[in-house]
Amino acid sequence: MLALYISLGVVLLLAPAVFIIIFISRKIYTILLVRETPDKWGRDCSWDNEEQREMFRIGLEWGEENAAFHKQVSVKSEGLRLVGEYYDFGGKKAVIIIPGRMETCAYSYYFAKPYKELGYNILAIDNRSHGLSEGKYNTIGLREYKDIIEWAKLLKTEFGVESVLLHGICIGGATATYAATDPEGKKLFDGLVTEGMYNDFGIMLKYRFKERKKPTFPFIPLIMSYIRHAAGKSAKKFCPYNMVNKLEIPIMFIYSREDVFSDPANVQKLYDKCAAKKRICWFDKGIHSHIRINDECGYDEQVKQFVRDFV
Repeated sequence: MLALYISLGVVLLLAPAVFIIIFISRKIYTILLVRETPDKWGRDCSWDNEEQREMFRIGLEWGEENAAFHKQVSVKSEGLRLVGEYYDFGGKKAVIIIPGRMETCAYSYYFAKPYKELGYNILAIDNRSHGLSEGKYNTIGLREYKDIIEWAKLLKTEFGVESVLLHGICIGGATATYAATDPEGKKLFDGLVTEGMYNDFGIMLKYRFKERKKPTFPFIPLIMSYIRHAAGKSAKKFCPYNMVNKLEIPIMFIYSREDVFSDPANVQKLYDKCAAKKRICWFDKGIHSHIRINDECGYDEQVKQFVRDFV
């Protein structure tokens, strides 16, 4: 009986702490990956940062300069209406630019220039739960990859596109990898460019927590469990590291040595795991997702050379 009372006492003492941990974990997950209101993750500049603002400005300027070739398009995927902006320059090739978390098509315009110069039409999309697209949850590509397949089918059936290339930034790179390794996706895509793609979202999340001097345990395991519930699959099992060896199309990995989330050792493991035609390019400057703004000419030339050589 004494043991029972002791056990109950321990449970009563620990219950408030457990409740607080669950509450905090859920709050962080909601901030990071749940669209609570329609204006969250809209088409405005997502971050008050000098480089980010400049990327956003240049991207919008590109959109305005090419407005004569533009039309808004949409697809349905898993019951959600998704919105994109398509720039048709008359060719038979197109690139789908997939932004990362918090970003929309307005951000993606910034990466369009080298592809237009290569003769590609440009499809800049609002991922589900972003911009004008419907949806509540960001599942870090674990469901969004199905949307990319729908976009590719639209390009081929409605616009006569014969070759589709993918360009993904951060989570967008993971999303593109999942789409290109899906049995249906393998028939749709001809090449893949990734920037700052992680091995495993949980590892990247640890880097983010440590950068902010926040404890990782038990919060990250709980956040990963919430992602699994929303996505219907494990982000640990279905991560870029475990999928990249299934790629059958050429892939380019772009990284910056200043990106604290792109650990060189893990990046090398990801690159080595990939058996497809591949190229890796390291830049000296650029925080996460800010590589091109620090060397536009070098970035664009590397992308164009990869496409010329492999795609």
